[in-house]
Amino acid sequence: MFFEFGIKDVIDIVLVAMMLFYIYRLMKESRSLNVFMGILVFIVLWLVVSQVLEMKLLGSIMDKVLSVGVIGLVILFQEDIRKFLFNLGGHQRIRAFRRLFAHTDGRDKERLKQTIMPIVMACMSMSKKKVGALIVIQRATPLDDIVATGERIDAAVNQQLIENIFFKNSPLHDGAMVIASERILAAACILPVSHNLDIPKELGLRHRAALGITQESDCIAVVVSEETGGISAAIRGEFQLHLSAEKLESILTTGIG
Repeated sequence: MFFEFGIKDVIDIVLVAMMLFYIYRLMKESRSLNVFMGILVFIVLWLVVSQVLEMKLLGSIMDKVLSVGVIGLVILFQEDIRKFLFNLGGHQRIRAFRRLFAHTDGRDKERLKQTIMPIVMACMSMSKKKVGALIVIQRATPLDDIVATGERIDAAVNQQLIENIFFKNSPLHDGAMVIASERILAAACILPVSHNLDIPKELGLRHRAALGITQESDCIAVVVSEETGGISAAIRGEFQLHLSAEKLESILTTGIG
Protein backbone atom coordinates (compact mmCIF):
# COMPACT_ATOMS: atom_id res chain seq x y z
CA MET A 1 0.00 0.00 0.00
CA PHE A 2 1.43 3.30 -1.14
CA PHE A 3 1.23 6.51 0.86
CA GLU A 4 1.68 10.10 -0.16
CA PHE A 5 5.03 11.69 0.63
CA GLY A 6 5.14 15.43 0.07
CA ILE A 7 7.23 18.46 0.91
CA LYS A 8 5.56 18.80 4.31
CA ASP A 9 6.74 15.31 5.25
CA VAL A 10 10.30 16.22 4.28
CA ILE A 11 10.12 19.39 6.40
CA ASP A 12 8.63 17.37 9.27
CA ILE A 13 11.47 14.83 9.18
CA VAL A 14 14.14 17.54 8.96
CA LEU A 15 12.66 19.46 11.92
CA VAL A 16 12.47 16.31 14.06
CA ALA A 17 16.05 15.43 13.14
CA MET A 18 17.24 18.94 14.06
CA MET A 19 15.35 18.78 17.36
CA LEU A 20 16.86 15.39 18.24
CA PHE A 21 20.35 16.60 17.30
CA TYR A 22 20.02 19.71 19.49
CA ILE A 23 18.73 17.64 22.42
CA TYR A 24 21.60 15.18 21.89
CA ARG A 25 24.17 18.01 21.95
CA LEU A 26 22.54 19.54 25.02
CA MET A 27 22.59 16.20 26.87
CA LYS A 28 26.21 15.63 25.85
CA GLU A 29 27.27 19.03 27.21
CA SER A 30 25.46 18.38 30.49
CA ARG A 31 26.98 14.88 30.76
CA SER A 32 23.52 13.27 30.56
CA LEU A 33 24.01 11.42 27.28
CA ASN A 34 23.20 8.02 28.80
CA VAL A 35 19.87 9.39 30.01
CA PHE A 36 19.10 10.68 26.51
CA MET A 37 19.92 7.30 24.94
CA GLY A 38 17.77 5.55 27.55
CA ILE A 39 14.83 7.83 26.72
CA LEU A 40 15.23 7.08 22.99
CA VAL A 41 15.29 3.32 23.65
CA PHE A 42 12.14 3.59 25.80
CA ILE A 43 10.32 5.62 23.11
CA VAL A 44 11.24 3.09 20.42
CA LEU A 45 10.03 0.21 22.62
CA TRP A 46 6.81 2.10 23.35
CA LEU A 47 6.16 2.64 19.61
CA VAL A 48 6.85 -1.02 18.83
CA VAL A 49 4.63 -2.29 21.64
CA SER A 50 1.69 0.09 21.12
CA GLN A 51 1.74 0.69 17.36
CA VAL A 52 3.36 -2.36 15.76
CA LEU A 53 2.54 -5.27 18.09
CA GLU A 54 -0.64 -3.58 19.42
CA MET A 55 -0.23 -4.94 22.95
CA LYS A 56 -3.00 -3.05 24.72
CA LEU A 57 -2.16 -3.82 28.37
CA LEU A 58 1.61 -3.27 28.11
CA GLY A 59 1.03 -0.32 25.79
CA SER A 60 -1.32 1.39 28.27
CA ILE A 61 1.19 0.88 31.10
CA MET A 62 3.96 2.41 29.01
CA ASP A 63 1.62 5.30 28.08
CA LYS A 64 1.17 6.11 31.79
CA VAL A 65 4.91 5.81 32.46
CA LEU A 66 5.62 8.12 29.52
CA SER A 67 3.13 10.77 30.65
CA VAL A 68 4.52 10.80 34.19
CA GLY A 69 8.08 10.59 32.88
CA VAL A 70 7.71 13.86 30.96
CA ILE A 71 7.04 15.69 34.24
CA GLY A 72 10.00 13.93 35.84
CA LEU A 73 12.29 14.95 32.98
CA VAL A 74 11.22 18.59 33.28
CA ILE A 75 12.14 18.51 36.98
CA LEU A 76 15.38 16.61 36.37
CA PHE A 77 16.59 18.83 33.52
CA GLN A 78 15.14 22.17 34.60
CA GLU A 79 18.56 23.88 34.42
CA ASP A 80 19.20 22.57 30.91
CA ILE A 81 15.71 23.61 29.78
CA ARG A 82 16.25 27.09 31.23
CA LYS A 83 19.59 27.31 29.42
CA PHE A 84 17.88 26.32 26.14
CA LEU A 85 15.22 29.02 26.58
CA PHE A 86 17.89 31.62 27.47
CA ASN A 87 19.84 30.74 24.34
CA LEU A 88 16.69 30.88 22.24
CA GLY A 89 15.65 34.27 23.60
CA GLY A 90 19.21 35.60 23.36
CA HIS A 91 19.73 34.53 19.76
CA GLN A 92 21.08 37.33 17.60
CA ARG A 93 18.04 37.38 15.31
CA ILE A 94 15.61 37.44 18.22
CA ARG A 95 17.52 40.29 19.86
CA ALA A 96 17.61 42.17 16.54
CA PHE A 97 13.82 41.78 16.30
CA ARG A 98 13.42 43.13 19.85
CA ARG A 99 15.51 46.16 18.98
CA LEU A 100 12.93 47.15 16.36
CA PHE A 101 10.56 47.98 19.19
CA ALA A 102 13.17 49.58 21.46
CA HIS A 103 13.59 53.32 21.11
CA THR A 104 17.15 54.58 21.45
CA ASP A 105 18.42 58.12 21.06
CA GLY A 106 21.74 59.93 21.28
CA ARG A 107 21.59 60.19 25.05
CA ASP A 108 21.22 56.42 25.39
CA LYS A 109 24.25 55.85 23.17
CA GLU A 110 26.27 58.37 25.17
CA ARG A 111 25.34 56.69 28.47
CA LEU A 112 26.23 53.32 26.98
CA LYS A 113 29.65 54.65 25.95
CA GLN A 114 30.20 56.09 29.44
CA THR A 115 29.57 52.62 30.86
CA ILE A 116 31.63 50.63 28.36
CA MET A 117 34.76 52.78 28.05
CA PRO A 118 35.73 52.64 31.77
CA ILE A 119 35.43 48.85 31.61
CA VAL A 120 37.59 48.66 28.48
CA MET A 121 40.22 51.06 29.83
CA ALA A 122 40.37 49.29 33.20
CA CYS A 123 40.78 45.90 31.49
CA MET A 124 43.61 47.23 29.31
CA SER A 125 45.37 48.74 32.31
CA MET A 126 45.00 45.54 34.38
CA SER A 127 46.16 43.50 31.40
CA LYS A 128 49.45 45.44 31.25
CA LYS A 129 50.00 44.94 35.00
CA LYS A 130 48.80 41.30 34.89
CA VAL A 131 46.13 41.92 37.49
CA GLY A 132 43.43 39.23 37.40
CA ALA A 133 39.83 40.37 37.03
CA LEU A 134 36.37 38.96 36.38
CA ILE A 135 33.61 41.38 35.37
CA VAL A 136 30.03 40.26 34.69
CA ILE A 137 27.73 42.60 32.78
CA GLN A 138 24.05 41.89 33.25
CA ARG A 139 21.71 41.99 30.27
CA ALA A 140 18.07 40.82 30.19
CA THR A 141 18.41 38.10 32.84
CA PRO A 142 18.55 39.46 36.42
CA LEU A 143 21.56 38.39 38.48
CA ASP A 144 20.15 39.18 41.93
CA ASP A 145 21.14 35.76 43.29
CA ILE A 146 24.75 36.33 42.18
CA VAL A 147 24.82 39.89 43.60
CA ALA A 148 23.60 38.53 46.93
CA THR A 149 26.74 36.36 47.27
CA GLY A 150 29.09 39.37 47.17
CA GLU A 151 29.61 42.77 48.78
CA ARG A 152 27.18 45.52 47.78
CA ILE A 153 28.78 48.59 46.20
CA ASP A 154 26.15 50.38 44.04
CA ALA A 155 28.48 52.93 42.49
CA ALA A 156 28.89 54.52 39.07
CA VAL A 157 31.08 52.63 36.62
CA ASN A 158 34.53 54.12 37.03
CA GLN A 159 37.92 52.96 35.74
CA GLN A 160 39.84 53.71 38.94
CA LEU A 161 37.21 52.03 41.09
CA ILE A 162 37.35 48.87 38.97
CA GLU A 163 41.15 48.75 39.17
CA ASN A 164 41.15 49.40 42.93
CA ILE A 165 38.66 46.59 43.54
CA PHE A 166 40.78 44.07 41.62
CA PHE A 167 44.09 45.29 43.05
CA LYS A 168 45.94 42.27 44.45
CA ASN A 169 45.89 43.51 48.06
CA SER A 170 42.23 44.56 47.94
CA PRO A 171 39.88 42.48 50.11
CA LEU A 172 37.40 42.38 47.21
CA HIS A 173 39.76 41.25 44.44
CA ASP A 174 38.66 37.61 44.63
CA GLY A 175 35.38 36.77 42.95
CA ALA A 176 33.42 38.62 40.30
CA MET A 177 32.21 42.18 39.88
CA VAL A 178 28.62 42.56 38.66
CA ILE A 179 27.64 45.58 36.57
CA ALA A 180 24.03 46.36 35.68
CA SER A 181 22.03 49.43 34.64
CA GLU A 182 25.21 51.51 34.35
CA ARG A 183 26.13 50.77 37.99
CA ILE A 184 28.65 48.54 39.74
CA LEU A 185 26.24 46.56 41.90
CA ALA A 186 28.62 44.28 43.82
CA ALA A 187 32.10 42.76 43.99
CA ALA A 188 33.59 39.52 45.32
CA CYS A 189 30.56 37.63 43.98
CA ILE A 190 30.56 33.84 43.67
CA LEU A 191 29.78 32.40 40.23
CA PRO A 192 28.84 28.87 39.16
CA VAL A 193 31.83 27.07 37.67
CA SER A 194 31.52 25.38 34.28
CA HIS A 195 32.41 21.69 34.12
CA ASN A 196 32.86 21.76 30.35
CA LEU A 197 35.75 19.43 29.52
CA ASP A 198 36.53 21.29 26.29
CA ILE A 199 37.93 24.34 28.08
CA PRO A 200 41.68 24.68 27.30
CA LYS A 201 43.86 23.63 30.23
CA GLU A 202 45.72 26.94 30.28
CA LEU A 203 42.52 28.76 31.27
CA GLY A 204 42.05 29.01 35.02
CA LEU A 205 39.21 29.17 37.53
CA ARG A 206 38.19 32.72 36.54
CA HIS A 207 37.59 31.53 32.98
CA ARG A 208 35.58 28.53 34.17
CA ALA A 209 33.45 30.82 36.34
CA ALA A 210 32.96 33.22 33.42
CA LEU A 211 31.84 30.37 31.19
CA GLY A 212 29.59 28.97 33.93
CA ILE A 213 27.59 32.17 34.44
CA THR A 214 27.14 32.70 30.69
CA GLN A 215 25.82 29.15 30.36
CA GLU A 216 23.11 29.95 32.90
CA SER A 217 22.20 33.50 31.82
CA ASP A 218 22.53 35.90 28.89
CA CYS A 219 25.19 38.07 30.57
CA ILE A 220 28.65 38.93 29.24
CA ALA A 221 31.66 37.95 31.36
CA VAL A 222 35.02 39.65 30.80
CA VAL A 223 38.19 38.03 32.18
CA VAL A 224 41.69 39.43 32.59
CA SER A 225 44.22 36.64 33.11
CA GLU A 226 46.57 37.04 36.06
CA GLU A 227 49.13 34.73 34.43
CA THR A 228 49.28 36.12 30.90
CA GLY A 229 47.40 39.41 31.04
CA GLY A 230 45.21 38.23 28.18
CA ILE A 231 41.66 39.58 27.93
CA SER A 232 38.78 37.20 27.16
CA ALA A 233 35.00 37.48 26.94
CA ALA A 234 32.44 34.72 27.47
CA ILE A 235 29.05 35.01 25.77
CA ARG A 236 26.35 32.32 25.61
CA GLY A 237 28.77 29.69 26.92
CA GLU A 238 31.50 30.42 24.37
CA PHE A 239 34.85 32.20 24.67
CA GLN A 240 36.44 34.92 22.59
CA LEU A 241 40.12 35.02 23.52
CA HIS A 242 43.04 37.44 23.07
CA LEU A 243 40.88 40.55 22.72
CA SER A 244 42.21 43.97 21.83
CA ALA A 245 40.66 47.17 23.20
CA GLU A 246 38.75 47.72 19.96
CA LYS A 247 37.40 44.16 19.89
CA LEU A 248 36.34 44.27 23.54
CA GLU A 249 34.59 47.60 23.00
CA SER A 250 32.80 46.17 19.96
CA ILE A 251 31.65 43.07 21.89
CA LEU A 252 30.31 45.14 24.80
CA THR A 253 28.64 47.70 22.53
CA THR A 254 26.91 45.00 20.49
CA GLY A 255 25.99 42.92 23.52
CA ILE A 256 24.73 45.61 25.84
CA GLY A 257 23.31 48.04 23.29
